[in-house]
Amino acid sequence: MLNTVINKLKEFSKEDFPVPEVSSYLLNLNIDQEELKKYLLRADDHYTRNLIHRDRDFEIMIICWPPNTSAPIHGHEGEKCWARVQDGNLQICNYEEVSSSPLKLNMIQELSCAPGFLDGPADIHSVENITGEFATSLHVYAKPYDACDIYDIEKGTVDRIKLSYHSIDGILC
Repeated sequence: MLNTVINKLKEFSKEDFPVPEVSSYLLNLNIDQEELKKYLLRADDHYTRNLIHRDRDFEIMIICWPPNTSAPIHGHEGEKCWARVQDGNLQICNYEEVSSSPLKLNMIQELSCAPGFLDGPADIHSVENITGEFATSLHVYAKPYDACDIYDIEKGTVDRIKLSYHSIDGILC
């Protein structure tokens, strides 16, 4: 099934990832958890980014969310990005930037997301597992990137961070 997903995303890349079609495809996607098992590498104290596939046009990863962990408010480099809850429950908050100096963000959505929920394409958001159980989400990023902006509303700052993977193709980095 994952090879089918990769091939379909390659087709979408030729059309610059048409949002309605990609969203519909990902929303209706039914990947067996058993097929994802090798990518579900977890840590107990932080989320893990587990790469399934990456080429110049897109990347697919599974993010594993331990209980009560979160990704800070972050941007997606203006690229088209989708997140699909595979297992567990996540809270996703979407923001819009009102001002960069001084930093001002408005939360435009706070979503409680069960398995099958699709968020995207995301611009600026935070993701949090507010439950006591592990959760997993499948992410598709059109035009992969290696760094992103982290927004700290309380400090009024935006910091640039380098991104990394916990595993690549099921092997710890």
